[in-house]
This record gives sequence, C-alpha cells and structure tokens, in this order.
Amino acid sequence: MRKTYSPSHANRGAGLERLIDMTNQQYRNKGVADIRKIPTPVQIQSNRAGKVTGYTMKPEWVDYSGVHDGRAIVFDAKETSSKTSFPLENISGHQYELLKSWHQKGAQSFLLVSFTKVDEVYLLPFELLELYWEDARNGGRKSIPYTEMILRCDLVKSEKGYVLHYLKSL
Repeated sequence: MRKTYSPSHANRGAGLERLIDMTNQQYRNKGVADIRKIPTPVQIQSNRAGKVTGYTMKPEWVDYSGVHDGRAIVFDAKETSSKTSFPLENISGHQYELLKSWHQKGAQSFLLVSFTKVDEVYLLPFELLELYWEDARNGGRKSIPYTEMILRCDLVKSEKGYVLHYLKSL
C-alpha cells in the first residue's frame, strides 16, 4: 500500500478515511457488507441570501457503522505519527463508551489505527482497547505500544482486490 496521507493537521485522518471509504464501496458493490461513514454534525448559524454559515459540532458517534454477516459493526479510524505507540488521548470518552455499549450488545466494535510514519494500519479489537483504557483510568500507561499492536492486532493490507481489506480480520 502506498502512502496517501496528508501531513497537514487539518486533514489528519482524511487519507485513511479515503481508503476506508473506497473499501466500503467495494464491499457494498460485491454484496459483502454495507458500512457507511457517519457525517460530522454541523450547526447552521445563519442562511442569508443563500449563504450558509455554521460550524462543525462535537460528533457523538464513531466514524463508521454498518452490517456484515448479519452483525452490526461500529468503528472509528485513527491516525498517529508516533512510531512507538498509539496515544489513548486520540479517542474521546464518548467514542469509547459507544464502542463499549455496542460491543456489549454483540456488535463488532474496533478501531482502525494507522501508524503514518511506518505506513501500517492495524485493526485494534475492542477487547484490547478496553484493557488499555481501563488500565489508563487506573493510573497505568496512557498509550498502546506499537509492539503490542504488532503482536495482538491484525495488520490490515490491500488484498483480494480490496483497497484496505479490514473485514478479513473479523
């Protein structure tokens, strides 16, 4: 897989999301799954003479949701420029709680984490995220080591014609 990530802070995550969106379209086209990007909510402030002004609101959902093999899927896409760990501060409390709630109800809940400096994407299952999240809440480590991602998470690659074949790991 070639690097397609933008170095600008404003577009952080846009490259990974583009790859996921292309893959999700492939999944839909082949009838494998229906997974969609959830748009960020916008608060309209005014609409004068066709000129709309507003601002993006704090999202209360994760980036993606859908269904695969009759089972709900919810996940978020995250990027880090660190070569050594994935900082848990990249996840908001509401995102964690949503993933947890859906996981408890039988959904496939996870993160797709891109380590941009090494051009690798990992599927971080909710169970491992929960282990580190709860440990951090109790004063433990505030990140997941890259070495742990290598050992306990699936590396997501382009294969079988899919841009980023993450469903293979579920």
